[in-house]
This record gives sequence, structure tokens and C-alpha cells, in this order.
Amino acid sequence: MKKAFKILLCALGALLLLAACFVLFLTVKEFRPAPVEELDVSAAAEQPLLLPGQSLDILSWNIGYGGLGAESDFFMDGGREVRAADEQTVLRYLAGIGQSIDAAGADLVLLQEVDIDSARSFGIDQAQTLAGERPYVHAQNYSCPFVPYPWPPIGRVHSGLMSTGDYAVEEAQRISLPCPFSWPVSAANLKRCLLVSTLPIEGSDAKLILVNLHLEAYDDGEGKKAQTEQLRSFIQSEYEKGNYVIAGGDFNQVFPGSLEVYPNAHPELWEPGVLTDELLPEGWRYACDSAVPSCRLLNQPYDPADEANTQYYLIDGFILSPNVELEAVSTLDLGFENSDHNPVLLSVTLGA
Repeated sequence: MKKAFKILLCALGALLLLAACFVLFLTVKEFRPAPVEELDVSAAAEQPLLLPGQSLDILSWNIGYGGLGAESDFFMDGGREVRAADEQTVLRYLAGIGQSIDAAGADLVLLQEVDIDSARSFGIDQAQTLAGERPYVHAQNYSCPFVPYPWPPIGRVHSGLMSTGDYAVEEAQRISLPCPFSWPVSAANLKRCLLVSTLPIEGSDAKLILVNLHLEAYDDGEGKKAQTEQLRSFIQSEYEKGNYVIAGGDFNQVFPGSLEVYPNAHPELWEPGVLTDELLPEGWRYACDSAVPSCRLLNQPYDPADEANTQYYLIDGFILSPNVELEAVSTLDLGFENSDHNPVLLSVTLGA
């Protein structure tokens, strides 16, 4: 008995040592971005300039790393899946996403959850795949050599925000947002950010400040609030410089009035935050479309006929500065075929 007990203690000690070494490895390798990082825009700088009074179509879409289409569920939403079923599924979803982006014909495109080298999407560089001939910038918000959770584990992740389009970009920056997670959870978790592109306007001192965002999802709510407050402060500061500002993406917060259209019947699985009109500076406005949901809960594969268990949200859209005139906004109903989000298409004019 004593010998067996010693063997058990040694085995337990070895496991604890391995666990400690693994946590140390993740800590050493933790993604620690600077508050502000400059991104390479050399290719985008060669494109044509925006013109005063320009009308623009802008598409925002969380593509779910090409792994969260109609056949998918996700363990954090009450489902079971951790990654896409296989590489062919990811390639099929990406092909559909690319076709939908092309069909929308937007001048500028903001994408979220774009993997560049992740085990969950079989190492495919999705930014390069979706950009095609367009120049693009990519800002990582998730970078970890091995995410150990759940089982089977997520594994290697390198993912983030991608912005692309048809007009010249003067500069682009990755601006870090507050992280609500502490060590050791932070070592293998997302580090949210804003991807800010500055587009010059011919003959004008004003610029178009285009903000691509994906705010916190699975926190206690305080992370979303802190990140939203930093977003608010940033966009207001840019407007006060005389710039046009458009911020778009996945807010992980429902837009004002949308809970009346899509009430949350499953808060025990996932509950988004709530955006209010009071969050915006005076004269600013939200741009969203409640006629079509922008996101579905990934508790099961998509089945619109199962009304009791199919949960919708309106968490994707835009914020516009007072000098940006809203022409139209629509959530494109793609039936969640290739992502758990529908894209949102915005039409605006840069006003006086």
C-alpha cells in the first residue's frame, strides 16, 4: 500500500509539474500588444483618394472564422463543437463568404474573426483568401500558441480584424482595448482592439476615420462597458479634429429597440450587453437594421423552424459622426449559411 501510495504521489506530482510548466509556457508566450501599433498600409496607400461629398457603401461582417455556418454549433453558446468539422467545410464557407462580399459590391469592407493561422480553421490564411486583389490590413485580437480549453482543445489561434477597400489608406493602427480577464485566463484569451484606418480626402484637411471593432463577448459585462467607453472617447476625439468617423462591427451588445423585436429567450446560454442612445455623444447616431437579425445563437445547427430554440440578436451595425449622412442600412439576409452572423451594408455620404 505504501509503495502504491508513493507511486500515486509521484504521478500526481509529475502532472502538477507539467501543468505548471504549461502555464509558464503560455505566460511567456502571452500576446502582449502595445497600446497603439502601426500597421503596414503601403499597398493601400497607392489607391485613389476619396472625394469631398463622396458617397460610400460599407460592409461589416463577422465571418466566424469560416467555421460557424448553418451546420455548426459552438460550445460557449450551449452547443458542443470547438472547431469546424473539416478543412473542406471551412473552404466551402469561405467561398460562400467571398461570393457574398463580391455580390454586395461595397467600397469598403470590415470583417471580424478572420483567422490567419489557426488550428480551428486548419491553418488557412483567410485574410489573404478573402482580400483577393484588394490591399488589406489585419489586426490580431487573438494570438495564442495553444488554447487548452475545452476538450478537445481549441489549440493554436491567430485571428483578428480585417479591413479592405478601394480607396487610399494613409495610415492604420491597432489600438488596444481594456482586457477584462486576469492571469492565468488572460494568457490564452482574446486581447480586443480597434482597427483604425485613416483615409485622406482629396483637397481637404479632413479625413475619414474608419473603425473596425469586435467587442468582448463572454465576460461579465464590465469588459464590454469599458471597451465601449474607450470607443466613445476615441471617436469623439477624432470628430473634434474635424474628421468624419464611421465605427462598425460586432458590438456584442444589442442596439436600442432591438430587444422588442428579438427578445432574449435564452439568457442562461448567452446574454449580450445593451447599447443605449445615452452612450453616444450629442449628434451621433447608430445605423442598424432590425428587419433582419444580424446574429444567431450557436446552441445548435441553424433550424429556423425550431422557434423555441432558435435565438436571434441585433448586435452588428455602425456608429456615425454628425457629419456623416446616413442614406441606407440593411442587414443582408443570407440565412446564416456561411457564418453565424449576417453582414450589414451601410450607404452614407460624407457631408459638410
